[in-house]
Amino acid sequence: MAGHSKWANIKRQKAVVDAKRGKTFTQLSRAIIVAARSGVPDPALNFQLRTAIDKAKAASIPNDNIERAIAKGAGTFGSDHIGLEAIRYEGYGPGGVAILIEALTDNRNRTAADLRMAFSRNGGNLGETGCVSWMFAQKGVCVVSGVVDEEQLLEASLEGDAESYEMTEHETAEVFTDIGKLEILSQTLKHKGFKVTDAELRWIPGNQVEVTEVDQARSLFKLIDSLEGLDDVQNVTANFEMAEDLMTLTFA
Repeated sequence: MAGHSKWANIKRQKAVVDAKRGKTFTQLSRAIIVAARSGVPDPALNFQLRTAIDKAKAASIPNDNIERAIAKGAGTFGSDHIGLEAIRYEGYGPGGVAILIEALTDNRNRTAADLRMAFSRNGGNLGETGCVSWMFAQKGVCVVSGVVDEEQLLEASLEGDAESYEMTEHETAEVFTDIGKLEILSQTLKHKGFKVTDAELRWIPGNQVEVTEVDQARSLFKLIDSLEGLDDVQNVTANFEMAEDLMTLTFA
């Protein structure tokens, strides 16, 4: 097994010099609403909902807010109807870097306008559906902490039908699988005694664009920050790689 998550590495490196903005209450609550609406509104029976709730709790969202979001998704919160839909947008950043944006919105026109403005102000452009998605493959990812025996992780990952894994930092690993097998992998790793701190679907780039200029790097990170700052945006993924010394210069 071998890892293949260079974008995850970039995100970790960026966090060292520029603490990544946490997800807002709005973004996390919307994820709960959609998860509750797309399946049964019981976290014990809905893996997507259970994962969304775990992330909300990790961000210190009050239990009352979580219960309210579940009720909205289930359609039992009074007459409040939440017409959210999941949409994927695609575009190019500075230097031709491919960018995928996953959004939850109740107003497509507003979201598209906000995204288009963020791109245009930061040296990129919002593209048509399909313009960059062919460069990415969606995978299920389990983040595992406290890994002291990599051989045991390998055995557990294989038993959980994982495709690959990567040691990302001290005693932390990311284990990759097919999107339909994420719950099985997560349960298997937990059963084997591993601490799964996150389980999510993630877009993995098949190829990377190397960024070598400081100004280009700064514009790219400014664009990504602008996109991530929009309430409708849930996730932003890009296909660039960058040397660590350039990363340091970028945020100096």
